[in-house]
Amino acid sequence: MTMARGRPDKRGAETRTAKPRPRLSILGVLGELLITAGVVVLLFLGWQVWLGNLMSSGAQAVEARALSRSWSEGGPARPAASTERRDPGPPPVQTAPDDAAQFANMIVPRFGTDYTRPVAQGINADVLRAGVGHYPGTQMPGEVGNAAFAAHRTGNGSPFFDIEKLQVGDSIYIEMAAGWYRYVFRSLEYVPASGVGVLDPVPQAAGVIPTDRLLTLTSCNPVFTASERIIMYSLYDTWYPRADGPPPEIALLMQPGTVG
Repeated sequence: MTMARGRPDKRGAETRTAKPRPRLSILGVLGELLITAGVVVLLFLGWQVWLGNLMSSGAQAVEARALSRSWSEGGPARPAASTERRDPGPPPVQTAPDDAAQFANMIVPRFGTDYTRPVAQGINADVLRAGVGHYPGTQMPGEVGNAAFAAHRTGNGSPFFDIEKLQVGDSIYIEMAAGWYRYVFRSLEYVPASGVGVLDPVPQAAGVIPTDRLLTLTSCNPVFTASERIIMYSLYDTWYPRADGPPPEIALLMQPGTVG
């Protein structure tokens, strides 16, 4: 026995009527395009800040190690590094090079066991894009006075990204053709972006005759901004002639085969 069908419910039929599809508006399309463009820009910035920065950092390290090899090749065989060494005497002072010329490497163990970056004369955009720059008019490494350097904290390889991690007693080595100059970190300060007194032969003491050999590192602060500068001061300790081999602290970095 079948059940009798009831009369159709008009209200139900009305509720089942298909709703009209919304029409695309110019504003809606424009909004979607802007969102997509924003995502693309963010991805590009992420690549530039992270991957591009990583590639620049690696290239700078390779350049620095190639420069180091060029100073060592053709010279006398270096003895194994030893904690016992002769008095090297006063450090030789190299003449200031031409603008943009690479003349040194900076090695900072606190920044990593493989940290080394090339140093060139000048602080213009091209120099700082390639590594660390030496302020023209300041003293050269090993010279009495203030040898001052600058580098980016973010972007272009970020050579000084970890600058605030330096601790009292940390070594900073400047490698040049003659050998390695060791400075020991002593103190820091923060100054306005216009605070050029940190570049004086005696920092923040214009007109005072220097008696010490100082090294000053400068970079932007805080990270990702340039509203002020972070300044790190180090004092000369000694130097290691190239003929005697590298300092024990960085001997592994200087060994052939450790270069990328």
